Amino acid sequence: MNKKVLTAATLAIFASAAHAQSSVSLYGIIDAGVSYVNNSKTATGGSSSLTKYDDGVAQGSRWGLRGTEDLGGGLKALFVLENGFNSGTGAAGQGGLLFGRQAYVGLSQNNVGSLTFGRQYSFSTDYLGGNYSTGGNTVAGNYAFHINDVDQLTSSRINNAVKFSSANFSGLTFGALYGFSNQAGAFAGAPATGTTAAPVAGSSRAYSFGANYANGPFSVGAAYTDITYPSQAGTAFSTTLANVPTGTIRDLRTFGVGGRYTIAAATLWALYTNTRFEPITGESTTFAAYEAGAKYAFTPAITAGAGYTYMHLSGANSGHWNQADLSVDYALSKRTDIYALGIYQIASGSNKGADVQAQIGSSTSYFNTSGSGADNQLAFRVGIRHKF
Repeated sequence: MNKKVLTAATLAIFASAAHAQSSVSLYGIIDAGVSYVNNSKTATGGSSSLTKYDDGVAQGSRWGLRGTEDLGGGLKALFVLENGFNSGTGAAGQGGLLFGRQAYVGLSQNNVGSLTFGRQYSFSTDYLGGNYSTGGNTVAGNYAFHINDVDQLTSSRINNAVKFSSANFSGLTFGALYGFSNQAGAFAGAPATGTTAAPVAGSSRAYSFGANYANGPFSVGAAYTDITYPSQAGTAFSTTLANVPTGTIRDLRTFGVGGRYTIAAATLWALYTNTRFEPITGESTTFAAYEAGAKYAFTPAITAGAGYTYMHLSGANSGHWNQADLSVDYALSKRTDIYALGIYQIASGSNKGADVQAQIGSSTSYFNTSGSGADNQLAFRVGIRHKF
């Protein structure tokens, strides 16, 4: 009897130790509020003001599961499953995918890095979007990211991806990613069925590289992402302002470099990106974006931010966009904040003879003037964000 009790107690101790070495956590963000915009396109093709419930501006609403298991010797297994949703309707984001934001599993080794497999962010999003853009540094969020997200700063999610992310080597991190086409005979992406035909469904392949260095108050980073047949990649982007049908793009190539510096309660940043759309036939189009911004913490609870972006379209089409934003964020606690922001954009130039239209940030489904005849937009937003 004593032996049985001792054996049971020993097994319980080992089971507890094993359980302590593994963890699974639930996390998420809910961002909601009310937005106003002038010059929004009406159902009849004109423009009018719009006041609406709006979701996911400072950050996209989401919930997820993440977990790790300690395998010993500094080796860990890890996974992330992350769902995006609209708090106003309850609908799933990312086209209705169950885990459309992220879904991956892999291994990590102390002092080496991690190797992961699944639907994952490119390094344009990892290194540039969150660190060196106004959208990533302030509650202006998705309104401040560059129009149509052409340079993949906020929603560059790559399907069927294998990704290596290094450990931190005295402030230096780096990584590489490859997304498979999963088409027989098309390791580098399946060709279109004809010179002017749309790409084969699901035929996209992608690769991305990045590096970042942080030393005290200063950091600098760079990233390059190449997506063949991006309309089939499962990542969000639009070529509306380039006047090029999304399904006719053979290749999207984007490169960016950014820097950030913190001085006491102030943080300054700057970012440059260059994005090239190569069509199946015809001349290529290039977007160049120049951005600078700053934020200042007046108190531990109150932070104000400002940003300016200039975008230039050249090649087969031409256009110019100037965008400025102001925001203020008040933290009610470590997990809950309320915020207000304003943003203005004006467009000029020509696009195959048509007026270049203004489109604020990456929220093009709500704030666009395409076809309305307007070349400027002004938007205001008040919102609340809760993290759990």
